[in-house]
Amino acid sequence: MFEKAVTGGRRYWAWVSGLLVVMGLALLAYLRQLDVGLAVTGLSRDVTWGLYIAQFTFFVGVAASAVMVVLPYYLHDYKAFGRITILGEFLAISAVTMCMLFIFVDMGQPRRVLNVMLYPTPHSMMFWDMLSLGGYLALNAVIALVTLGAERKRVAPPRWIKPVIIVSIPWAVSIHTVTAFLYNGLPGRSFWLTAILAPRFLASAFAAGPALLILLCLIMRKLTWFDAGREPVRKLAVIVTYAMLLNVFFIALELFTALYSQIPEHVEHFEYLFLGLGGQAPLVPWMWTSSVLAVASLILLLVPSLRRREPVLAVICVMVFSSLWIDKGLGLIVGGFVPSPFGAVTRYAPTLTEVLIVLGIWALGCLMVTVFYKITLAVREEVAAS
Repeated sequence: MFEKAVTGGRRYWAWVSGLLVVMGLALLAYLRQLDVGLAVTGLSRDVTWGLYIAQFTFFVGVAASAVMVVLPYYLHDYKAFGRITILGEFLAISAVTMCMLFIFVDMGQPRRVLNVMLYPTPHSMMFWDMLSLGGYLALNAVIALVTLGAERKRVAPPRWIKPVIIVSIPWAVSIHTVTAFLYNGLPGRSFWLTAILAPRFLASAFAAGPALLILLCLIMRKLTWFDAGREPVRKLAVIVTYAMLLNVFFIALELFTALYSQIPEHVEHFEYLFLGLGGQAPLVPWMWTSSVLAVASLILLLVPSLRRREPVLAVICVMVFSSLWIDKGLGLIVGGFVPSPFGAVTRYAPTLTEVLIVLGIWALGCLMVTVFYKITLAVREEVAAS
């Protein structure tokens, strides 16, 4: 099947070449980081997790969101998702791979990653996170290959794959729950010390992932012969609506708890993110942009006649994805470190090296999705022609 990925037109190869160039620049940036160390990043003693771990957190959610199409299709026999379920699984594979790479580059030296596996520590959430991500990657790879192979042969998938699919559903929830435990298991970081961090992670994941899947379906309809159909896109839009509603509700709960109680250790993190603190306000415009996008997209989603219009829905999905990326992929992680438990306000800004490495991993994710989707469409075209 993979041979189908090396055939394509000029537009396909231009896109792939562009991604490879970005990945090449990222590799050069990573080699510099490998040579000099994490000193080339904006990380410091007070802000030890930055853009890498923030992106890792966001894309764990994108990976987990595959369950939003897998569960209705396989457990509730919702046939409308039949054409897009494998697209969700391939999106999950690409996102998990990106997550692993973000952990890899954040650790600085490759041998530190090996230490996690060679000397497993059950008390370490990072160990459980790597274990759950590796298992989820393996599950989705097996499911996608077996189901696509069966589709190519025009036969039903083997019966043994059904239990594997069922196991992958709670596993998807577990990967983002364990990621939340990474943060709210740290008693010194009051910003993350909340019992609803895991539900908040899941709600934002189930909004961002399906929003991205809708966009991919609409792009594929525009650029290829493939049409996912209007019904699955509309159902995904409903999922995004409810998930976004829960996400905004959870954030409102966090704001009420912090601002009404007026506990300084809780208030100061929100003050840093939305107003600035100690003369430092690098994230203020980002967080207000995220908030405006979240509220505006939710208002639009709550009007059924608007979210049924696909051009409007595409704009809404971009707003949802951008809002959640800023909130989870920038503010949530850096905001948890500033101010420090001692009240120090440390400035963190990603360096060009960090940005290039992150763009390279994004490019790899885009390349994986491109190749996987191209193979899927080629197989379906072959089946339809026979």
